[in-house]
Amino acid sequence: MPSLTFHWFLPTYGDSRHVVGGGHGVPTGSAGGERPATLGYLTQIARAAEDLGFEGALTPTGAWCEDAWLTTAMLARETERLKFLVAFRPGIIAPTLAAQMAATFQRHSGGRLLLNVVTGGESHEQRAYGDFLAKDDRYARTGEFLDIVRELWDGKTVDFTGEQLRVAGARLARVPDPVPAVYFGGSSPAAGEVAARAADVYLTWGEPPAEVERKIAWVRELAGRAGRRVRFGIRLHVITRDTAEAAWAEAQRLLDGFSPEAIRTVQAGLARSESEGQRRMLALHGGRTDGLEIAPNLWAGIGLVRGGAGTALVGSHAEVAERIVEYQRLGIEEFILSGHPHVEEAYWFGEGVLPVLRDAGLWRHPAARDEGSTAAAQIPFAAGAGR
Repeated sequence: MPSLTFHWFLPTYGDSRHVVGGGHGVPTGSAGGERPATLGYLTQIARAAEDLGFEGALTPTGAWCEDAWLTTAMLARETERLKFLVAFRPGIIAPTLAAQMAATFQRHSGGRLLLNVVTGGESHEQRAYGDFLAKDDRYARTGEFLDIVRELWDGKTVDFTGEQLRVAGARLARVPDPVPAVYFGGSSPAAGEVAARAADVYLTWGEPPAEVERKIAWVRELAGRAGRRVRFGIRLHVITRDTAEAAWAEAQRLLDGFSPEAIRTVQAGLARSESEGQRRMLALHGGRTDGLEIAPNLWAGIGLVRGGAGTALVGSHAEVAERIVEYQRLGIEEFILSGHPHVEEAYWFGEGVLPVLRDAGLWRHPAARDEGSTAAAQIPFAAGAGR
């Protein structure tokens, strides 16, 4: 059975012991928190994630946070192994430039770039960046964008004329090595088609297992028609403690920090979102503060004051591990996690849940995997030398 992969999150909009708002439909400048997103603080999070055994760290994109490319390029110098899952929007950057940036990042970081392609679900925010396409047109452009980028990464000279994009004589001086994996999410029919054609990993936000199972079947079928296989990942928050009572007490503490005014303001903004995924997140709680455990150990409270991923796994270390195994049995191989605050919650999960999964044979620390690969690679050489 393959080892599960876990990624952490870099809050480039600030951090706190309370939930920091931001994301889909939330006004620019509304994020923040008691811990500013300085390079020093983000380095603390990145190093903690690296030491604990997270494979990489997702860095968000949007007007409400720092630029992901620049931030992670700086953090690459402060870490050794951790990969960076850089979120970016195809409508804001030309495909040839993005392909070149990825190749440069891979060379200077030692191959530690992963890419989260975000089409963009909010027309008002896209327009602020000079992008005036409608939602379905944005997805069509994303598909064309990825077609161009992948041909460039293959070392080809690209002449392309599509409905949204056009390049002539595009070519990279040096291709990325390795080619970064492309992570992509979306719940609309247009998103499914792009994922099936161009994604390496399809991402879903943390919905109840039955809904995740249906989504996996949907994308798997679309990918099969395209003659491709797609891996699957899930984006969740986590609140894990030594006991279930302690974990739920922490969830209640966070909930107690949400003022009715803050909930109304955020929910009004999120209701205007064009994102199907965001609509599904809102439907999980309906703006209510009761009945938030929507499936065993799956809590929808985060989504009351934050756009994007709005659910958290809450429980004892053993319970959270059980829920992860439940998603794994559905086909989820990668987990992108976060928690408030991000330094402390990385340790709660890394020292509490990961050992449970390790002992069950479902996870290995990346450093241990690397050491195992090195040892295996040395065996044939040693045997040959002895003959």
